[in-house]
Amino acid sequence: MSRLQTVYNEDELPAFTPMEWKLTEIRAAIPARLFVRDTRQGLYYLIRDILLAAAVSSLAHRIDPLFRNLHTIQNFNPFLIELLRWSAWCIYWWFQGLIFTGIWVIGHECGHGAFSDHKFINDFIGFATHTFLWTPYFSWKISHHRHHSNHASMERDEVYIPQTRADLRLPKDNDPGLDYSEILGDTPIYTLYILIRRQLLAFPAYLLFNVSGQNTYPKWTNHFNPRSILFTPSQRNAVMLSNAGILFMIWAVRRASWIFGLGTVIKYYGIPWLLVTHWFIMITYLHHTDPVIPHYRGAEWNFQRGAAATVDRPILGWQGRFFLHDVAHFHVVHHFFPKMPFYHTPEATKYLKAFLRDHYVRDDTPAFKALWRNYNLCQFVENEGQYQTYAYPVLTVLSMIDVTHLDR
Repeated sequence: MSRLQTVYNEDELPAFTPMEWKLTEIRAAIPARLFVRDTRQGLYYLIRDILLAAAVSSLAHRIDPLFRNLHTIQNFNPFLIELLRWSAWCIYWWFQGLIFTGIWVIGHECGHGAFSDHKFINDFIGFATHTFLWTPYFSWKISHHRHHSNHASMERDEVYIPQTRADLRLPKDNDPGLDYSEILGDTPIYTLYILIRRQLLAFPAYLLFNVSGQNTYPKWTNHFNPRSILFTPSQRNAVMLSNAGILFMIWAVRRASWIFGLGTVIKYYGIPWLLVTHWFIMITYLHHTDPVIPHYRGAEWNFQRGAAATVDRPILGWQGRFFLHDVAHFHVVHHFFPKMPFYHTPEATKYLKAFLRDHYVRDDTPAFKALWRNYNLCQFVENEGQYQTYAYPVLTVLSMIDVTHLDR
């Protein structure tokens, strides 16, 4: 609970004022050396991740034989052996999921052109790494670039666009019978079920059905149709190349399942991939969704205001920094300068924070606690207004946000 609850006074709350700096002013506050891309350093991290994935897979290959041998020893309890065996598999899934996510992040760097100065290297490595993890590289690169170019714009952003009061058919805020908990609240078990379902399926749903994308797009908008509204005619060949990569993965997984067995493929590859979608959705959702960050309409939006409407979060501590390449810890600076390599973002964030002051947001709330809180609080924005935060009774918000964790 917030320590502000006992001293809360609505008249004392500061009014939100959008920042006025130009992007050139913000860039000038960060040393030029931090924008330099080093292909060899990028390759080091990619090779490191691939070797880690191979090493962890090699260790996993020993799990079942080890515990099969223990079954032959009469002094061991069979139930305990099975418990330990599946615990070992859980450890493998945890770390391989993080390693795979790190490989996905390398592909994300390539999509921004942050991996190398050479476009061919960026696209070759990005296509290979993202295709391996069932992401249509060029198609997603196109829409993701549009997201960065328009983040926090209610009219033009591509993903995590808040629903409005009208979208949810909610009554006006001054309705005396309005009960948010009744309208928006479900049982915690049901909410947990919906949250888990979203964590595992939201990214495929976005690619296939535009879930959480612009609701002004036509029905059946997706990342696989070359004639989709998401793409220009000149981009259609790139979309088809992405589709070819996904078709290859379908063939490869079917072939591997025929050779090694479906269960083996699921254990070694399927579950780690599912965890990639979980981490990716969790991280990006928490970067772009919080009760304190604004969304803009019309002329109030500009690129730098949209970039500042993101949140840095120390997700998973040292594991997030090592395996996920700082993607969660230092995301705000990435939105300002997407071509900056991830290995420079920790230092660059220090300069950015000093310059932006109150317009920089970092939340140290534990990640899963923040996920639950934001999923329950961040339901909708109002239908009108040039800038909006998520609408919810302010006393409820303050009671659920530990403001001691916010750095603004």
